[in-house]
Amino acid sequence: MDTAFDADLDGAVDAAPEALSRLAIRIIRSPKRRKTAAAKILPDCIEVRVPAGMKSDAEAEMVASLVARLERRRAAEASAVNLVERAAKLARRYGLQPPESVRWAEQNDRWASCTSARGTIRISTRLARVPSWVLDAVIIHELAHLTEPNHSPAFWELANRYPRQERASGFLEAMSTGHCDPCHTV
Repeated sequence: MDTAFDADLDGAVDAAPEALSRLAIRIIRSPKRRKTAAAKILPDCIEVRVPAGMKSDAEAEMVASLVARLERRRAAEASAVNLVERAAKLARRYGLQPPESVRWAEQNDRWASCTSARGTIRISTRLARVPSWVLDAVIIHELAHLTEPNHSPAFWELANRYPRQERASGFLEAMSTGHCDPCHTV
């Protein structure tokens, strides 16, 4: 592990993120709701509103999904990572175009996405608890897309400037197949 790199970039070497306290879950069965559910974080709990007539197994699945989404968002917001600053430093270090904006976003099918025409990058909240070198690899991948919007050889030449790109891809592949998922430790 290149600890000098990590320490130089963010002032700490992959310190374990502080555990967020688990919030109580309050379920409100609403006769006004027919098919959809909604959840929000309140100061003392996560409130989930579900249709009153929903079957218990469907309700449990819907509640679990909504709570997991909110917990990922809480973890991302509580993260000490300043995505804009980190992306700017990585862009300078690897000679890539800096983004106009970088933010956390709820993305279930992608680790990140980029709109090269606007210079915007969105990082999945599922990555809020991965090691910094994995997050850096994803950011660099998206920074490379600001110059090369496809996966051409020119793109890979830019993305592979990061020495841990292949290792991070393996980590993310394992995470996507369920072999490791730091996001479920929230």
